[in-house]
Amino acid sequence: MPTFAQSYEELGDRAMTAIEQDSLDQAEAYILQALKLEPANPHNALLFSNLGTIRRQRQQYEGALEAYSFALNFAPTSVPILMNRATLLQEMGELDAARVDYSMILDFDATNRKALQMRAYIYMQMQAYKEARTDFEKLLQTDEQHYAGRLGLATLSRKEGKLQEALDILNKMITENDKGQPDAVLLVARAGVEMDLKCDDLALADLETAIKCNPSLPEAYLVRGQLLLSQDKKALARAEFEKAASLGIPYAELKELIQQCQ
Repeated sequence: MPTFAQSYEELGDRAMTAIEQDSLDQAEAYILQALKLEPANPHNALLFSNLGTIRRQRQQYEGALEAYSFALNFAPTSVPILMNRATLLQEMGELDAARVDYSMILDFDATNRKALQMRAYIYMQMQAYKEARTDFEKLLQTDEQHYAGRLGLATLSRKEGKLQEALDILNKMITENDKGQPDAVLLVARAGVEMDLKCDDLALADLETAIKCNPSLPEAYLVRGQLLLSQDKKALARAEFEKAASLGIPYAELKELIQQCQ
């Protein structure tokens, strides 16, 4: 437990030092002491925000959400705090609430790239494809080379059935890649489009290259499993899905695919 501190400012400073030292229990104790000492201090926005981040790191999501919301009571137009709460809400699966926070950010800063990117992904998950496209295009207007924006637009185009558009975007990104080795994420994305176009040999070649470049990329095994399953190679497909699960894709997301391999 922290030692006695004389002032609000000292407690705040000690909390920041504890955070820097990764002493989260001690940091939370200092923050709570400071909040109790001066509950109306406008600087409590920062303390509550830090408290939210501490709790989020511990996966105490409800407590983190409460802390971020209290922070916004003190600083309702703070973009960093709104961004923290929106990200947390996404992690909690509260997509519409996260969308509202990202929209608030964009009300204050219409070209905020992170907010545009994340709201576009949320719209895509909600199958609001028109809105998602608007956000991705606005994002790319601010930075035409934005990696996540271009990849997101390609993913959206595939979902909309605009396969040639998706392929064109990905081909251009792969051609422009200057990392010195192939981009495994882009190759996996292109393989998915090639699979939809029934170009299985091209898709398999892209997946093999992707796995060679990044053998720990679970999406590569997922897509290769889907490709093998479409070819009725069930045993091979199951092995790919199990590999994807071992690398981090939740089993619940793979359960139906694995059942199809029986």
